[in-house]
Amino acid sequence: MSISVPETYWWKPVDREEKIWVTVALIWCIFITLMMPYWHFTGKQNPPWETYKIKPEQFEKLAADFIAKHKVGEDNGIPVVEPPPGGDAFLVASTWKFEPVLKLQKGQTYRLHVSSLDYQHGLSIFPINMNFMILPDYDYVLTITPTESGDYRIMCNEFCGIGHHNMVGKITVT
Repeated sequence: MSISVPETYWWKPVDREEKIWVTVALIWCIFITLMMPYWHFTGKQNPPWETYKIKPEQFEKLAADFIAKHKVGEDNGIPVVEPPPGGDAFLVASTWKFEPVLKLQKGQTYRLHVSSLDYQHGLSIFPINMNFMILPDYDYVLTITPTESGDYRIMCNEFCGIGHHNMVGKITVT
């Protein structure tokens, strides 16, 4: 029950300022809508067209074979691999770790195969602005060409469980 009875006609006609803001919002929505296809084709930040359906066990075997063939050392118990320039590299996301550590050469192009063995994970490479979602049962092939030397951290940006905060990997570019 209200303290006073509402007016019969509670709405007021739209004034000039409100019309201006509604018009600005509408123009902005149309502009952003038109920009989406433009950035899809020119933004160079789209999911790869090259994606394959694969069972986690199959991807794990491909990655293990790759690691065994190209292993050059270890970093805190995680294998460090150096794939040949122009070749394929495999990165496995699984319960709270990325494996292996990739050692790449500056200016060389690689085909990076990425997949998850268990849950949905995210792939964020810092300090560059590269973000990508990794799902189980898919082999995503990202074509990458490192342009600067240094160490790059790979972090999971999709909450994947209690150890999510520890899910960090590494790429070294020489």
